[in-house]
Amino acid sequence: MARPLLDSVTGPESVRAMDPDQLDRLAAEIREFLVEAVTRTGGHLGPNLGVVELTIALHRVFDSPRDRLLWDTGHQAYVHKLLTGRKDFSRLRGRGGLSGYPSQAESEHDVIENSHASTALSYADGIAKAHRLRGRTGHHVAAVIGDGALTGGMAWEALNNIAAVKDLPLVIVVNDNGRSYAPTRGGLADHLTTLRTTRGYERFLQWGKDRLRDRPLGGPLYGALHGAKKGLKDFVAPQGLFEDLGLKYVGPVDGHDVRAVETALRRAKAFGGPVIVHCITRKGHGHAPAEAHELDRFHAIGAVSGTAAPAGPSWTSVFAEEMAEVGGERPDVVAITAAMLQPVGLDAFAAAHPDRVFDVGIAEQHAVTSAAGLAMGGLHPVVAVYATFLNRAFDQVLMDVALHRCPVTFVLDRAGATGNDGPSHNGMWDLSFLQLVPGLRIAVPRDATRLRRQLREALDIGDAPTALRFPKGTAARDVPAVGTLAGMDVLARPAPGTTADVLLVSVGALADVALATAERLAAEGVGVTVVDPCWVKPVNPALTRLAADHRLVATVEDNGRVGGAGAAVAQAVRDAGVATPVQVHGLAQKFFEHGSRAELLAESGLTADDLAGAIGAGLGRGPARPGPRRLKEVS
Repeated sequence: MARPLLDSVTGPESVRAMDPDQLDRLAAEIREFLVEAVTRTGGHLGPNLGVVELTIALHRVFDSPRDRLLWDTGHQAYVHKLLTGRKDFSRLRGRGGLSGYPSQAESEHDVIENSHASTALSYADGIAKAHRLRGRTGHHVAAVIGDGALTGGMAWEALNNIAAVKDLPLVIVVNDNGRSYAPTRGGLADHLTTLRTTRGYERFLQWGKDRLRDRPLGGPLYGALHGAKKGLKDFVAPQGLFEDLGLKYVGPVDGHDVRAVETALRRAKAFGGPVIVHCITRKGHGHAPAEAHELDRFHAIGAVSGTAAPAGPSWTSVFAEEMAEVGGERPDVVAITAAMLQPVGLDAFAAAHPDRVFDVGIAEQHAVTSAAGLAMGGLHPVVAVYATFLNRAFDQVLMDVALHRCPVTFVLDRAGATGNDGPSHNGMWDLSFLQLVPGLRIAVPRDATRLRRQLREALDIGDAPTALRFPKGTAARDVPAVGTLAGMDVLARPAPGTTADVLLVSVGALADVALATAERLAAEGVGVTVVDPCWVKPVNPALTRLAADHRLVATVEDNGRVGGAGAAVAQAVRDAGVATPVQVHGLAQKFFEHGSRAELLAESGLTADDLAGAIGAGLGRGPARPGPRRLKEVS
């Protein structure tokens, strides 16, 4: 499809050179491109359809990269990529293709990766202050933040500091579409709704101007009316929330009118201090199927590839079903979500028990401490979040929940290697930082059956916090145990008469990889015992005793190698005085380039072939233990 205006764009200077009457056509071409490209690859469609005109206006008013443009969150930056010369979306969010978020490695126009919400204003505050201290006059900073991200406390910490510097050249663009993933909730959302829907102030002033200007005493009366605008604004359109902070407020502006947005941004840029430009947009704008999709306006869509349907239910749907069933049995169970009700699988529970679900907005810290309060009140809260987002509330988990031994269950979706959304979305840190929390217990189910069982086990713990984590995608096939040992599942034993050479500790959804590894080693005459601890924190004492009966212990987990479940096993083995060496296999401790889950696992050596090779090499270097060893206490 011919898109002459978009095709002519090589960078922001091309957009600034366009005639104003070309901009609507450019916006239409961008929308055509986004629908075609993102439908093919998958990605965040709805948020980008909503910021087309806003992004065009930003690049006409500001001179990127001299002026710094920041996006909160970065999934709304596809249009920005197009206008800065990145038009090859053929491998969007795939290895070697464009990231789904801003990326410093891609372009000098990208400042922050920023897929965790509510942070851009703090970055912007620091960059603007650095410009002043280094004498960079004429440099501006503009930060685009959604109304959903404004529900995060960090955004308000930033606003408090930004407002204190009256001459800081910083423009804050509030992209207000009434949504984060789903409709934005809470007091701030209600306030923005009032601003968004109230036109009475402007209409009243215009009426006064028209009626009074040419009448006797009309001029002084209109002047008095206009002079009272601050109180009138607070009465008819209460924008005082921002102005009382000391921030100049411009708006509301129609975010789909390029000229209106451009005019507002130029006024804000010229002011010389911090200004909020309030733009009203519609998520999915210009694409009828997205606008009609009430759940999330095509927030994120999968690729249209014609491939077969998933082989089974997703991990999230299994949790959702079990959580809804538990809710019917236990009135003390309540749920908390941070603006992700449907993505984390709480929608069915909410439908059945609407008074027992609390959507706190993008405020994970508040979610965790509020859960502590609910637990203190005699309830058992379930805090369901993406694993990567619990990072933000570590202090609250440690000091507000665990210190008080509150029975709160953290359900961590998208744990481990998630892939396509890039480095900030891989949930590869939770098993590491949660190991630091005294008293907290961690369950890692290997399949849907274990997920259901271990969720109930977690909810039965009334004197300590618990965590349950599982990956993204289709739930793993059920892997039955061939025996049990002191609460651990034995998944495979050495062949009869074979020496027990290797104890392979399989953590969670990598059970299939562990079993395939054992098969490869068995073909080389290596005897392997495969166990699933089920609960990885605390380390089961039976595991250290079992380690003493093998020549080598190897752990396999979908978490960073540093400080995770394997590291805890290695420490427990040492503390028990067992000399058996321990190999720890996990995700490489780095920020991964976006790519598929399989690519990230392979990059970290978490394939059966790689693991068998590493374990075999370890046996060659390790000390031989005389005589055959046999499993004990296996039922």
